[in-house]
Amino acid sequence: MYDHNSIFARILRGEISSKKVLETEYTLAFYDAFPKASVHILVIPKKPYVTFHDFISGAESEEILDYYKVIDTIVRSQGLNDTGYKLLVNSGEGGGQEIPHFHTHVMG
Repeated sequence: MYDHNSIFARILRGEISSKKVLETEYTLAFYDAFPKASVHILVIPKKPYVTFHDFISGAESEEILDYYKVIDTIVRSQGLNDTGYKLLVNSGEGGGQEIPHFHTHVMG
């Protein structure tokens, strides 16, 4: 179940500030407030998808393509394509997901 009061929902509504990296019609990317790597950026869809499965099965093709193109743009703009990086998605409580809004950690 989507939590409309989660930190990501509140960031999307502008109630909580974030240090934006990139924003498109469908996607928002911002620096993690508690980074686990020298580069740690969170990428979230703007619509209320909870898990990877929820996103893939419910999003329109243009949303999905935009989401992954944003990740690629971040990887390239941060120079991670040359040095290496990790993409991390936790899905569901059993998968370690803490915030019920689908997101990808880009770390390098």
